[in-house]
Amino acid sequence: MTVRVVLAEDQDLVRAGLVMIVESQDDFEVVGEAADGAQAVDVVARTRPDVVLMDVRMPVMDGIAATAQIVERTPVSRVIVLTTFDRDEHAFAALRAGASGFLLKSARAEVLVEAIRTVHRGDAVIAPTTTRRLLDQVAPTLPGPVREPPELARLTSREREVLIEVATGASNAEIAQRLFLSEATIKTHVGRMLSKLGARDRVQVVVLAYECGLVRPDRRPR
Repeated sequence: MTVRVVLAEDQDLVRAGLVMIVESQDDFEVVGEAADGAQAVDVVARTRPDVVLMDVRMPVMDGIAATAQIVERTPVSRVIVLTTFDRDEHAFAALRAGASGFLLKSARAEVLVEAIRTVHRGDAVIAPTTTRRLLDQVAPTLPGPVREPPELARLTSREREVLIEVATGASNAEIAQRLFLSEATIKTHVGRMLSKLGARDRVQVVVLAYECGLVRPDRRPR
């Protein structure tokens, strides 16, 4: 099965490099390119790709607004946000807009390729260490906690434990070790939790937990 990709990046050289990386894979195909967010929304609507690589900072419409529109208008397409991280505090906002993950622009080519494959499989690209760093940086700038959504009441006590661990950026293996359970059991709990919350992936769980104040930037549960 060919993974169809759209690239949204305003710098021509960077975009050309992304094209080379994506098309180096026999099962990847670049089906569209965009130099700004508005173009990205149009190209995605027209081509309906599997994955979109979205730069955050672009002219006309930034990557955050473009991500939100793509998620709403073309939900079959999953977005990976590309960020410089240390200078870019908008990545978390893009995740809140519905992106399925984020990558540093300095990531190696093989990391980018694996991220595309991961998102195409329906999972999220949210490396634990990067998640912690990003949330520690931007969580203090978020508004105060919002009321917990009613879906949280549907979680079992164990699923709520798992949710909090996921929100700290822990991997399934790390959660299994902390809760003294098998990794397969944790995977089952994560799947049930996502279903009950109506969340697409772990990224949305992280956003939900921080917005509701279930966890704080210092990673201690409330």
